[in-house]
Amino acid sequence: MSATSRHDPVFAAVDLGATSGRVITGRVSPDELVLTEVHRFANTPVRLPDGLRWDVLSLYQGMLDGLRAAARSGPVTSVGIDTWAVDYGLLDSDGALLGLPFHYRDGRNASASDAVLAVCGAQELYAVSGLQHLPFNTVFQLAAHRSTAQWEAARTLLLMPDLLVYWLTGTVGAEVTNASTTGLFDARTGTWSDALIGRLGLERSLFPPLREPGDPAGTLLPHVSEFTGLPAGTPVTAVASHDTASAVAAVPASEPGFAYVSCGTWSLAGLELDAPVLSEESRAANFTNERGVDGTVRYLRNIMGMWLLEECRRTWEREGGSPSLAGLLADAARARPFAAVIDPDDPVFLAPGDMPSRIDAVLTGTGQTPPDGPGGYVRCVLESLALAHRRTLRRAARLAGRELSRIHLVGGGSRNELLCQWTADATGLPVTAGPAEATALGNVLLQARAHGLVGGTADTRRLVARTQELRHYTPQGDPGAWDRAADRLGPARV
Repeated sequence: MSATSRHDPVFAAVDLGATSGRVITGRVSPDELVLTEVHRFANTPVRLPDGLRWDVLSLYQGMLDGLRAAARSGPVTSVGIDTWAVDYGLLDSDGALLGLPFHYRDGRNASASDAVLAVCGAQELYAVSGLQHLPFNTVFQLAAHRSTAQWEAARTLLLMPDLLVYWLTGTVGAEVTNASTTGLFDARTGTWSDALIGRLGLERSLFPPLREPGDPAGTLLPHVSEFTGLPAGTPVTAVASHDTASAVAAVPASEPGFAYVSCGTWSLAGLELDAPVLSEESRAANFTNERGVDGTVRYLRNIMGMWLLEECRRTWEREGGSPSLAGLLADAARARPFAAVIDPDDPVFLAPGDMPSRIDAVLTGTGQTPPDGPGGYVRCVLESLALAHRRTLRRAARLAGRELSRIHLVGGGSRNELLCQWTADATGLPVTAGPAEATALGNVLLQARAHGLVGGTADTRRLVARTQELRHYTPQGDPGAWDRAADRLGPARV
């Protein structure tokens, strides 16, 4: 294999997650794919009197600082941005942002869905959008926003990555993988649903033209070029701006029948399909049909992923402890198997706060004994996540009429050996873990593809498989132990 050199094209990937943001440069050649993190910054929400908000100005500054660091590393061919889904900013008629965007974990969303469902029933919504019912879906957030002065002044709605692209370039658009998470996107046609937008009394003009991954999204504004040191005219490329869509684009799959789990703060577990599954059974099982690259469908469910462990650690730190992740995982490996299991998707776990106490309350309410130390909590969380991966992927395969051959577990969770092994054990399927940086890789590869340096998805997945560190896990232990643990969660959770 030939090594990359400073002459290989460099792409800057802005990757914003729920707790931190990064700017990563990627050098791409036919045989190599090398990522370098050039800047990392915190993503710390702020609680204002009217609710929990994203500090998007701090995120924007962190992004600019990262792009300046990227410019110092050599010529940058283009910039791409991916973030989480569903959240948005509102612009007034002058293009100014109307307040900091709300955080999807804000309490205003708890009852907003009722107003939407009173107009469009759950079956009608699903038949069009194919979207999993989650209280923070954009369509429900908008219902909570409509009684405000900001809403009265709003003329344009931009999802988070599109807002940042707008500030870099001055161009307005909506990238489809993120637009498909709003509940106002037609899963069959791949366009905004004018029918739903009209039924809900929303102004169609709020929703900008759609962009596909790989489309040009403008060039850097002069003041952005001046600050970052990137040349005037540096292009910004629309990538799969929903971070999960970028991660799935970088899954190193070569065989048919693969499933994926993109595991970070959330676990997104599902299949890549050619068409949405919009059956009533799919709606009742709460599966989502979100847009992927090249018109594919990400048929999946959101599972409350490593958020549970992250919040446990924050609670222990507030209480004066400072447990390392390595130490916690070692304690978890020694803890008693299946001493306690929970449903990670219980709504009680959604908001920030004292997660160990919430786990205790759920376990006590189901007749189980709470753990007696951090290692027990970590084992409970990881075994419960493995069970959630199992039931979600088995249901997805049944609903889509697929046979599964392998699970690709990507994202930060792929570094967690216990979770990877227990996912293999629980499902009875081999697990390929990695790449951990799947989101940034997908971002970079889609930019490289748009600039003609790599081929289609099959080619980019082969490049990922050749160049990135992967680990393989085969099922071990007693499958019956996992069956019995699943039975304790009830028939709907098997």
